[in-house]
Amino acid sequence: MSILDRFEITGQVAIVTGAGRGLGAATAVALAEAGADVLISARTPEQLEVVAEQVRAIGRRCLVVPADLSDLDAVAGLAQTAYDEFGRLDTVVNNVGGTFPKEFLKTSPRFLNEAFSFNVATAHALTRAAVPLMLKDDDGKQKSVVTISSMMGRTADRGFVAYGTAKAALAHWTKMAAQDLSPRIRVNGIYVGSILTSALEFVAGQPELMGQLEGKTPLGRVGEPEDIAAGVLYLSSKAGQYVTGKLIEIDGGIQQPTLDLGFPDVAP
Repeated sequence: MSILDRFEITGQVAIVTGAGRGLGAATAVALAEAGADVLISARTPEQLEVVAEQVRAIGRRCLVVPADLSDLDAVAGLAQTAYDEFGRLDTVVNNVGGTFPKEFLKTSPRFLNEAFSFNVATAHALTRAAVPLMLKDDDGKQKSVVTISSMMGRTADRGFVAYGTAKAALAHWTKMAAQDLSPRIRVNGIYVGSILTSALEFVAGQPELMGQLEGKTPLGRVGEPEDIAAGVLYLSSKAGQYVTGKLIEIDGGIQQPTLDLGFPDVAP
């Protein structure tokens, strides 16, 4: 087997959540290019269909499942849907997540709970439903779960107490799940840095903010969705067969937050 052959996942099946755009869309296409059939899910059918067309143009099958992925029953149901459609399940990419930054005193316990549920409970619900189906295949191939965390889960800045806490919890969930599911299923994650997706559209349109972000990134630029997709492929394929319970930092080398949101000091 050549080194490039280790990245091939022909005939495998992957689920990618939050796949209508950005990191999820790029990941679904990358996995298809490497040979996988994919189930993609997000809220917006129109966005999903665009991604599905790209996957099918590559010659792979794609099942579109529009869903509200904050609904834990809906996200868990993706596992059986994928298995029923494709007859196997090899990789789960827990990409759905995120939440808006807020000042500390405006971050209610309910908002914190919602952030945790959307970023952590969704990953647990889908993975828990997927594991029995992954283990049905006794073909000797490793199965893989990949979570999408954030550099804010390993650093700290104002305004991110809900988002950062949830992403840090997701990172630790990744390490814990890896212990529970080894050796048949590998579980890894990615600490994502500043990537040029729709989440950065506001920043991209303001040269001053963009300059601040790029200036604090050692590689001097924001990342592309494909940078993350390449990491997911590595972790999902035989290339990453000796990696589990790890979080890879794909963030341009940053060691500190890159964007000051201007939240003020707390005041009486």
